[in-house]
Amino acid sequence: MDIREYTEKMEIENLSTFAVKSAFSKGRKIYEEQDDIRTCFKRDRDRIIHSKAFRRLMYKTQAFIAPEGDHYRTRLTHTIEVSQIARTIAMALRLNEDLTEAIALGHDLGHTPFGHLGERDLNCVMPEGFHHNKQSIRVVEKVEKDGKGLNLTLEVLDGILNHRGNGNPKTLEGKIVQISDKIAYINHDIDDSLRAGILTVDSLPKDCINILGKTSKERINFLIRNIINNSAGINDIVMESKVKNALYVLREFMFEFVYESELLENGKQKVENILSRLFYYYINNPDKLPEEFINHYNMSEDKNLAVCDYIAGMTDRFAVKIYSEIFKK
Repeated sequence: MDIREYTEKMEIENLSTFAVKSAFSKGRKIYEEQDDIRTCFKRDRDRIIHSKAFRRLMYKTQAFIAPEGDHYRTRLTHTIEVSQIARTIAMALRLNEDLTEAIALGHDLGHTPFGHLGERDLNCVMPEGFHHNKQSIRVVEKVEKDGKGLNLTLEVLDGILNHRGNGNPKTLEGKIVQISDKIAYINHDIDDSLRAGILTVDSLPKDCINILGKTSKERINFLIRNIINNSAGINDIVMESKVKNALYVLREFMFEFVYESELLENGKQKVENILSRLFYYYINNPDKLPEEFINHYNMSEDKNLAVCDYIAGMTDRFAVKIYSEIFKK
């Protein structure tokens, strides 16, 4: 028995009835021989970590565009925090940690530069709109490895696609990532907003803080424990209704006073319409695209999608650099 087979056997014997077992994965769209050491979900995790798109997350905005300071979150640190929270919940519920981690590490690979501002910018110019979860799927299926994709398992693809609030992941591991994403960004964006002086401790909604905790550490620990206690032994990932309500009220507060606030206007003005202007430039000049994206287009790929793949994959600083070279000569 090789190491992978032994690991699969241990999963069957020790994981919850509701966990996805590696041995029973629905597999990949393109068949591959199994690895003798790693399970299919471990391989997915490794492929994501070694991808170009994962490395680029280091220089993509989370909430604050070009902040003055080294301690603000980036899309990469957000991803790592989601993974840590999700794995803790999966471990406690005896679900598949490797599947959970792979989904968490891949869930934001399709995010644009400049955070949600960039996403809105591309959404305005793409004929069928732009959604970062769908773009994440394009990244792992169409963009990575010079168009060959990462050939991830169907369970990981489902979790990535459905991680947004209106999604409905088919696995409990995917559901864990879905709620862990919210727990992470709400709390770490509060930290960054306090650091930036946009919020004060006293400005946070008191009813939510009284339920969830005064600090990010307290809130994250409380939410993790609440999910574990309410999800143990059932085929769902849930929390107490009053706790869920407090979390979502806190989320609404962040959208009103941080994400869509005039206090972030300075950062918005620096990058406003950069992506849409780049989009139209490359639509009109497809020969200026890098060769790999020209190949997408030449292989009858929709030109809009090829251009979007290139622009959405840019880091903040690369988008600014290219924009300056084209429009500020």
